[in-house]
Amino acid sequence: METEPQLSGTTSKIIPLALPRGAEKLCELCQRGAHLQCDKCRVTFYCDAEHQQADWVGIHEKICQLLIPIRTPTLLSLQRVGHIQIQIKKEELIEICRLVAQSKLSEGKHREALPAAQFCLRCSIDVHGPSTVQLVPAYLLLAEANMGLGKLGLVTELLSQAEWVVSKSSECGPAVHHQLHRSLGRLHTATGDLEAALLNFANDIYFASEEYGLHSTVTCGGYFLMANVFAKQGKMSIARSLYSEVAHTWHCHLTKLLKTCVQNIHSPDMLLEPVYGKARRVEVDEMLRTMLEFEHNNSRKDSAQIALVAHCLAMLWFLGGEALKALGFGSTALQASQLIPNHDLTEPIQGLLQLVQSLQTGPHPGPD
Repeated sequence: METEPQLSGTTSKIIPLALPRGAEKLCELCQRGAHLQCDKCRVTFYCDAEHQQADWVGIHEKICQLLIPIRTPTLLSLQRVGHIQIQIKKEELIEICRLVAQSKLSEGKHREALPAAQFCLRCSIDVHGPSTVQLVPAYLLLAEANMGLGKLGLVTELLSQAEWVVSKSSECGPAVHHQLHRSLGRLHTATGDLEAALLNFANDIYFASEEYGLHSTVTCGGYFLMANVFAKQGKMSIARSLYSEVAHTWHCHLTKLLKTCVQNIHSPDMLLEPVYGKARRVEVDEMLRTMLEFEHNNSRKDSAQIALVAHCLAMLWFLGGEALKALGFGSTALQASQLIPNHDLTEPIQGLLQLVQSLQTGPHPGPD
């Protein structure tokens, strides 16, 4: 369960409200009566300073000025053309909030993700209606944020609502079904219903493979979660087999990215830039570290698997611009591979370590 964070940083000022009778405003976060107002946009209200600061850190800083034309009625906005423009702006806000919430969730910042997820749902309802399939992504974001906070009762309600919407819609493609089953699987894992979790992860893998392919990094996320459940059940051989599948998928994916990156490094017109954003790197790093720890803790260590996963981590952090982490995991991978005569990963691992060291000791080619 996530602990209460210490929020800090610059926020907009808040000013007391002086409202005429019958003009009550509601808090952006809790929908209770508001007594404070953001002094930058003046169209967003809060019940207290704590909720104002939480909203600012969560999402409001990024959308403060974007709310003004949406929440300030004008003669133009009441006309058809103006109404269409407002709907387009709301759809843009939905996408901004979705991306912000996903990024914070990937970094494990569940409490900070709540304001963005909440606004995403409210805006989605406003644009698409109260019972449409377009609301499902927002329900899932809210569910994941609350799951990280240990509010499993609320998570159950949110996922039940999402299930009901999906069951009533013929528009849901495999991607929506995959996301829903993955969330349900995580909920059942958290509540200890491991058989239900396995069933939902199996459905997650089926629908993800329909949308992205059987060997995609998205699909193998379902294998990873399923492996975690088997590990909880003490079925270590099955868990190891699934972890191996995940590791091979990521190794293939990262090797291709590394090859492209190396070609760019030697191009005079290219600079080495991180391939993955911070949130994605953190997410993948956590998954790969879990598999590496599983292997290290196993009484019968598989050196080939350790080399494979550690090499993945080394490539991931090299592609993310973190040379020291790449060297650390690369060294672990090399030590494991050298325990196996003529192991096919020894040479690629050595090549990566040499590349990282060469970039540390001298500037790589770049534009003048």
